[in-house]
Amino acid sequence: MAKRIMIQGTMSGAGKSLLVAALCRIFAQDGWRVAPFKSQNMALNSFVTPDGLELGRAQAVQAEAAGLECDVRMNPILLKPSSDTGSQLIVNGEVRGHYAAADYFKMKRGLIPDIMAAYSGLANENDIIVIEGAGSPAEINLRDDDIVNMGLAALVNAPVLLAGDIDRGGVFAQLYGTVALLREEERRRVKGMIINKFRGDAALLRSGLRQLEELTKIPVLGVVPYVRVDIDDEDSLAPCLEQTKNDRPLDVAVIRLPHISNFTDFAPLEEHPDMGIRYVNRIDQFGDPDMILLPGTKNTMGDLLWLRDIGLAEAIKAAAGRGTPVLGVCGGYQMLGRTLSDPAGIERQGMLSGLDLLPVDTVFTGDKTRTRCIAVCAAGPFAGAKLSGYEIHMGKTETGGTAPFCRFADGRTDGAVSGSVFGTYLHGLFDSGELVNRLAQYLAARKGITVSDKPVETRAAYRDRQYDLLADAVRKSLDMKRVYEIMEEYADEDLAFRY
Repeated sequence: MAKRIMIQGTMSGAGKSLLVAALCRIFAQDGWRVAPFKSQNMALNSFVTPDGLELGRAQAVQAEAAGLECDVRMNPILLKPSSDTGSQLIVNGEVRGHYAAADYFKMKRGLIPDIMAAYSGLANENDIIVIEGAGSPAEINLRDDDIVNMGLAALVNAPVLLAGDIDRGGVFAQLYGTVALLREEERRRVKGMIINKFRGDAALLRSGLRQLEELTKIPVLGVVPYVRVDIDDEDSLAPCLEQTKNDRPLDVAVIRLPHISNFTDFAPLEEHPDMGIRYVNRIDQFGDPDMILLPGTKNTMGDLLWLRDIGLAEAIKAAAGRGTPVLGVCGGYQMLGRTLSDPAGIERQGMLSGLDLLPVDTVFTGDKTRTRCIAVCAAGPFAGAKLSGYEIHMGKTETGGTAPFCRFADGRTDGAVSGSVFGTYLHGLFDSGELVNRLAQYLAARKGITVSDKPVETRAAYRDRQYDLLADAVRKSLDMKRVYEIMEEYADEDLAFRY
């Protein structure tokens, strides 16, 4: 069985995912076979495995940091929120159904065999498993049926490192309060604390660290700096999605939908020196962009109604009428069509008229498409650009012979084009870098300006450098010798799978 270490946090957004990615990279650099694991993830930003199964984006990122292809066993339970009180449940990469929160909490312990089978499989094939918790272990109302924080740590007998986010303030209270709310047996499992996202001189923290250690009887193993790395985020509340000042010559507006998913599709555009990406969710932020991007969403019809309610639907249509290019990806593509039908009640909206910017019609069904894709762009201004990505969507779109956006390697076509309006189901379409440059040149020509034609590197090469930067920063600031010792102390103990 693999050695194991678990990262838990004082709250959502404390940096657990990046710390796990950093440890995966560090252990891989040190010559170990290492894999990430998160028993239950709630995220709208997901990814597709090579065998066509779905898992949380964070675990795909962590696997890449470890030098592995992602494997659905790294995230056996995925919840994709479709409303404030309900989610689509995905078990071992396959849709299990839609559940209200109360119904899911009643049945989730029944998923422990799936969790343990996934964990055991990974543990038998690797030297180290780096486990990520979710939210906070101090959510005492959820403790009795926990399957992702201390409940999981007990199932796999994992030592825990507790991370607090100093960037949000109150990190000493975060860590002390979390430890104080743990049961005694849970407290004994916490072998170290981490101060995460620190800006400034760590020497100023010393007296506070000593007091924290005295109060909790748990050592602080490191103060990790605020690392400025660009690594895909799975959280739709990520800072990158805030409205930002755009001082680059090309102004690209991404509509921040309430249930936005796979927003990392557009991250490669930000690497072009002349392309400014801003996320907007109010009509007063819309302005007069050079291009409009409609991203994916977990609730296409609900978010389409939201667009209408706040006036952005009419603003998008008016801009398209003036010739402003519009690109919709996945759910955004579906919105651009004439009609959206839901005869099976998948999105519980019946039938809606779309934005009517593409002559296509979508029908939602219970079947979910999940596949990796290699394609070549067929849309006029981008024709010939090589693309690679993946599809994750429910619903089939009839194009009626409309010009396609791209052609897959197997001969199939995808998407639709009508004038300067484009739609596609292909997530990750900008990752190869080719479409980024072609799009920048297209928009610059329309605007009558000149922009850089220096090739944008592939997203894979870019991310690889970011993982090394992250690992270097964490290795320098975390007591890795003690981390290895903690794992070794637990390595000889029996794994008591108590379920």
